[in-house]
Amino acid sequence: MPISRKVSEKLEMSSWIRKMFEEGLRMKQEHGADNVFDLSLGNPVVEPPAEVRQAIVSAANDSAAGLHRYMPNAGLADVREAVAKSLSAESGVELSTDQIIMVCGAAGGLNITLKTLLDPDEEVIAFSPFFVEYLFYSDNHGGKTVVVPTHENFSLNFDALRKALTPKTKAVIINSPNNPTGVVYSREMLTELADTLRQHTSDTGNPVYLISDDPYKKIVFDGVETPNILELYENSIYITSHSKDLALPGERIGYVAVHPKCADGDNLMSGLIFCNRVLGFVNAPALIQRAVKNVQDVSVDAEMYRKKRDFLYGELTRIGYSVVKPQGAFYLFPKSPIEDEVAFVQKLAEKKVLVVPGRGFGSPGYFRISYCVPDKVLEGSIRGFENAFSEAMK
Repeated sequence: MPISRKVSEKLEMSSWIRKMFEEGLRMKQEHGADNVFDLSLGNPVVEPPAEVRQAIVSAANDSAAGLHRYMPNAGLADVREAVAKSLSAESGVELSTDQIIMVCGAAGGLNITLKTLLDPDEEVIAFSPFFVEYLFYSDNHGGKTVVVPTHENFSLNFDALRKALTPKTKAVIINSPNNPTGVVYSREMLTELADTLRQHTSDTGNPVYLISDDPYKKIVFDGVETPNILELYENSIYITSHSKDLALPGERIGYVAVHPKCADGDNLMSGLIFCNRVLGFVNAPALIQRAVKNVQDVSVDAEMYRKKRDFLYGELTRIGYSVVKPQGAFYLFPKSPIEDEVAFVQKLAEKKVLVVPGRGFGSPGYFRISYCVPDKVLEGSIRGFENAFSEAMK
């Protein structure tokens, strides 16, 4: 076999999201782009805010010498200082440049974090449904992902969490606003999570790190609060990107912040910087680092996504789908009207509507809809949702 057995096996498990996106490209060639309603990929439909576009132009036009040379692996000091200042104001926790590392998106940040933390067979807990790449990221670095179910409304299940915690538990990953459900974890819920992890740390003598994968933080609706874990738990690692809030997924820029009171924090930061280098990222791209320096408090307009949510949620519930109303991000996660959601997703594809099976997120029986698409795509999909539902209920 020309490639490793392990990679070959992972290819078989690989992301349903990408599979459906590629199927969408094929169907658009066959049927025409206007006749296929692709709701499979979380690719922001909005353009970056004007301030961000101008910052990119200004960074590109800067002719000062040395701007494109090697830099410290943690990133440009002035950019890290700007990030620390903005995040300190948001979280109420005083952060310094030394607690920030610029990374190649949240995916890069998660990989360097897990590489730094994990010894072979140590465990990382993820709550289902979850972004499926977490499984691969943990496995990349010798860890095991332990999946903990949530309640029917996708809130955290603390009884299940306590049963899952073991002496091998090294970290817990949360994602709020959540992909794929759009659920936002409340302050009360996050406080109980922090207390649970403190108790386990006290019982075992081993710190459990709480990793927040937080790219959707600024895309929330209806005045919902999105507490930052840095203010609630000292052994926290905050990871975000500007893929969603600044609509820059192709630029691969984000950062990792380590709580100033985090256990073994200095070594943790040293490890993150080392792993950023040896995993081949080396440093986040210089140009986009400089561009995002002065737009840390800028964001896309979440109101546009709220309108899309309201339209699609209203239509789906009118048809008869069961779905928890999202509070943020740009996804809905309805329950499939038949037990085999893959079969239902295929039925939708026959109607030229593309969504992602819930088993791609660790939750069979559901499917994910991305509504970060033009309004005409959402509007055009409704007939397919209606017809597929009617056929399924016969």
